[in-house]
Amino acid sequence: MLLTIGFVMLAEVFIFVPSVARFRLTYLQGRLELAQLATLALLATPDEMVAPELADELLANAEVMNIVLRRNDLRELILSSPMTDPIDETFDIRDPGAITLIRDAMRIMFIGQDRTIRIIGQPVKNAGYEIETTLREAPLRAAMLTYGWNVFLLSLAISLMTAGLLFWAVRSLMVRPIRRVVANMRAYRENPEDQSLLISPSSTVIELREAESSLCELQTQLSQLLRQKERLAQLGGAVARVSHDLRNILTTTQLLADRLEQSADPTVARVSPKLLASLSRAINLCEHTLTYGRAEEPAPRLRLVALAPLVDEVVSSESLHAPDNLVISAEIDEGLRVNADSEQLFRILSNLVRNACEAIVNAGQPGRITIKAAQNGAMTEIFLTDTGPGLPLRTRDKLFRPFEGSARKGGTGLGLAIAAELSRNHGGTLELIETGASGTTFRLSLPADSMAKGGN
Repeated sequence: MLLTIGFVMLAEVFIFVPSVARFRLTYLQGRLELAQLATLALLATPDEMVAPELADELLANAEVMNIVLRRNDLRELILSSPMTDPIDETFDIRDPGAITLIRDAMRIMFIGQDRTIRIIGQPVKNAGYEIETTLREAPLRAAMLTYGWNVFLLSLAISLMTAGLLFWAVRSLMVRPIRRVVANMRAYRENPEDQSLLISPSSTVIELREAESSLCELQTQLSQLLRQKERLAQLGGAVARVSHDLRNILTTTQLLADRLEQSADPTVARVSPKLLASLSRAINLCEHTLTYGRAEEPAPRLRLVALAPLVDEVVSSESLHAPDNLVISAEIDEGLRVNADSEQLFRILSNLVRNACEAIVNAGQPGRITIKAAQNGAMTEIFLTDTGPGLPLRTRDKLFRPFEGSARKGGTGLGLAIAAELSRNHGGTLELIETGASGTTFRLSLPADSMAKGGN
């Protein structure tokens, strides 16, 4: 309200100055017209003479001290009264400019002296060439001050009315809707899981309605994320409980599997090391789940790992579950090494191969999965290519998000999410290079040696 009053009053200043100048001009023209009427009364007499008392009354009525009329190239003093002070300044108001009018008006307003001034103007109705009168400046200044005060009061009233209307409009159209939004945000903050607290856009102001719509979308997304986090927390608790019992079962199974190494059967002797290694990985995974109890992975224990043997182990392990029409192969240079946690790298590659296997099997066609690797500067790049049907468009943007990136019905999408997280923990990346009807290719980039990870 104060700003509105100030702005309106400032605007009134630009109106007040020329209006006061116009008031002064009108006042002086009024004095000249009254003076002209006085001369007509005098000229109407037979000898153009009136009694001194009537002359004084005519001058007093016109509020002037003398009247001079110029007719027929003659300058004639029509009426006069005794003058004790000399004329201080002469003003010609026949054709004044705007700047001159404003300047003269401001001087009269702020000089504050009772000067004697001469006014020269044009008679009305062509009653002569020129009319001139002398008057005191104090009455003019008093009239201008009165007019200025009235303008000020009127401007103040307009400002108060405008400010009041603006205050009501702003309060109704903006303040109340904003308070409603703030109240909704506070209520939602206290219980973000309550869907009934989601704001419903209802403002008639376009900008506020857009803000309410954006807030509604934000609250909806946040509520969904909170529900997802809650489900993940519940899943984590369930997994921890299952892992506890599963670890005990696997430990017993491992003890029994140790005895298989003593068997004389060559097939059993060949399979036993792989079985024991798988059981050992399963037990370690259960222990990590129990230790952290969250959807976070432990920090990798980095060391230089020969890539070819580890990939061969992944191929052998996953080939056990693959159908006969699915071939899994690897083409890895024996000299390639990576700076990685062998257990976690095994999990990354296993998840990638297993996802590719599921895609090909679900397509109901024979296929091939190939793992290749190459050195690229300080990074070792591992390429996993399959001949499956490719990934649908709806899953590509959410490929590495848990519970969102699965391409098959009933899938959780955890395999790629786990692989991507483990890759990041190693200082590497997991990317989808291409996908289509002819197959899909993923690229796993990992540091080639310990220097790439700062000497770990």
